[in-house]
Amino acid sequence: MNVLWTVLLLVCSNVFMTFAWYGHLKSLSAAPLWVAILASWGIAFFEYTLQVPANRMGFETLSVGQLKVMQEVITLLVFVPFSVYFMQQLLKLDYVWAGLCLVGAVYFVFRA
Repeated sequence: MNVLWTVLLLVCSNVFMTFAWYGHLKSLSAAPLWVAILASWGIAFFEYTLQVPANRMGFETLSVGQLKVMQEVITLLVFVPFSVYFMQQLLKLDYVWAGLCLVGAVYFVFRA
């Protein structure tokens, strides 16, 4: 059950992280840099309130390597729809290849 909660918290954390890192490129492109920085920090606060408990909970049953690879997979799963729908970027075949590489990473880090 810890792993499920870890995944759910990391997915939510990644949504905040993605908006903190990239959302300002579209939403605040005309604003001064300091406004984008403050907005990103404000969003990142919520990311960390989810990410830190997720990693603590996950570390009870997973290794640090497993947590990191899981985080990268979740990051890609959140980033691709964000990139396509929010940022209006084209879906590239490279995203598929990157995803397949991460599937390989998941296999190696989680195999017995």
